Amino acid sequence: MKPLVILVVLPILVGIAAEMHFRDTRRATLAAALGAALVVGVCVQVLDPSNHWNWLAAILVSPLPIAIAVVAALFLYGRARMRRRRHDGA
Repeated sequence: MKPLVILVVLPILVGIAAEMHFRDTRRATLAAALGAALVVGVCVQVLDPSNHWNWLAAILVSPLPIAIAVVAALFLYGRARMRRRRHDGA
């Protein structure tokens, strides 16, 4: 259950938080990517105090959470843009 939370749920939350905070695609995706990498690194260090897994493990698994966080930020950005469109009726 912990890997699912660390690799999927937390990056989605990071992507949503980045989009809600910045409201700009470029800044939100950068913040989501950096935040997801940071969250994975911290979680690997905190959950394994005996250092069987180290920063190298975090680097090896980080592309998946980074991609999930960026997709979450872009998805939320696209959903917000769809609601803001106005139709002129003609």
